[in-house]
Amino acid sequence: MQDTIGIDISKPVLDAFRLATGEHRQFPNDKPGCKALMRWIGREPARVVFEPTGPYHRVLEQSLTRAGIAIVKVNPRYARRFAEATGELAKTDRIDAALLARMAVVLDLQARPARAEIHHDLRELSVARQALIKDRIAARNREQVAQNALVRRQIKARLGQIEKQIGEIETAMAAIVDADETLQRRREILASIPGIGPITAMALIVEMPELGEMDGKQAASLAGLAPMTRESGGWKGRSRIQGGRASLRCGLYMPALVALRINPDLRRKYQALKEAGKPSKVAIAAIMRKLIVLANALIRDNRKWSPNAT
Repeated sequence: MQDTIGIDISKPVLDAFRLATGEHRQFPNDKPGCKALMRWIGREPARVVFEPTGPYHRVLEQSLTRAGIAIVKVNPRYARRFAEATGELAKTDRIDAALLARMAVVLDLQARPARAEIHHDLRELSVARQALIKDRIAARNREQVAQNALVRRQIKARLGQIEKQIGEIETAMAAIVDADETLQRRREILASIPGIGPITAMALIVEMPELGEMDGKQAASLAGLAPMTRESGGWKGRSRIQGGRASLRCGLYMPALVALRINPDLRRKYQALKEAGKPSKVAIAAIMRKLIVLANALIRDNRKWSPNAT
């Protein structure tokens, strides 16, 4: 029998619940604390369930991977809905840990391979780059209205610093990909697709490392580009996209517009949707979905794009 352990992660501590015995334990969220947690879990087959929490779960995931323990990551929104469905409205770290373990058993959640350390490094650099881009936008907006000479000089100096830091991050990310043959091949395949440039290819590598390991519908759903049907009785509502990885979806918007100009197949698809009465945004979302499905298929088949690939 595989034991199931739920872990609620916070910055200072890890709250763990063993479903088989109903035992709660708390460990510091650091390397010594994770070592103690591994000893508590023991050598018996087990799966650990937790909600991803950005940098706070990184040490835990590394420790679990090295110990060969199966990992299940749960979307926090789904975990909260499961708790409400069971009538549990209270929310504490101990309660959340127990609910995660029960959710894994009731829904028979399957473990997935943990991300390699290289993906964590790329993700951290990507988050830092996005923060700098936001800083650049804010600085440019301030520069447009600044009147004081000193303030304008400082803003100009800050913009120069931001540009330099963005360049350093992009160079570091490119070096990481260049050093890994698999990631290098992924970048080549993605960049071969019309409309997807080096920046979007890197975003796909970082935000969607699962590309190539699933079917087209799963890829579209993970990116939040699969239309969700809304029907009840005789009423039929409009299908709409929702959920998924919002940052990835936003990053595919401009590549889709470029693809409409340089890819005849996608342009015909867009025009057919427009002629069928679809709004422009709906038609563009369909092109974004075609791009992610195409990227998934090409990486799965380990081949670059060719004019007849779509």
